[in-house]
Amino acid sequence: MIFVTLGTNDESFERLLKAIDKEIEKGTIKEKVIVQAGCTKYESKNMEILDLVPREEFDRLVSECDLLITHGGVGSILTGINKGKKVIAVPRLAKYNEHGNDHQLQIVENLSKKKYILGVKDLNQLGKTIEKAKKFKPQKFVSNTHNIIDMIEKFIDNL
Repeated sequence: MIFVTLGTNDESFERLLKAIDKEIEKGTIKEKVIVQAGCTKYESKNMEILDLVPREEFDRLVSECDLLITHGGVGSILTGINKGKKVIAVPRLAKYNEHGNDHQLQIVENLSKKKYILGVKDLNQLGKTIEKAKKFKPQKFVSNTHNIIDMIEKFIDNL
């Protein structure tokens, strides 16, 4: 199963769903596709589309999926990475009115360079990236949170 999550942004991300629908029609995607669409309104005969789902349901869907396709939000990406999932991330872009700025582009580029995820800037490459995901072995993500907490604690201790 492929789980697609568009996050909770109030801007539409129909562009990604159209591209996924196209890949289903072409036969690139043969698996069941479940979408957490958030505020994006889209109808498809090829996908099961849900608005927002409770956190427990979201976590279950991520745990059960073989591939997570997501917007470029850090929370969605890290949820997939931390569950050991193959993640394809597509940034929402300001030029399409999908977000107020292009910070998701930087997030996706950075995590792609480190081989944690597969990033897609051009949705014409989505099919190729889905094929690539079948052999993709993501790097294990190591959080740096404990180092930052240690630095803050040392700083406070030295006040």
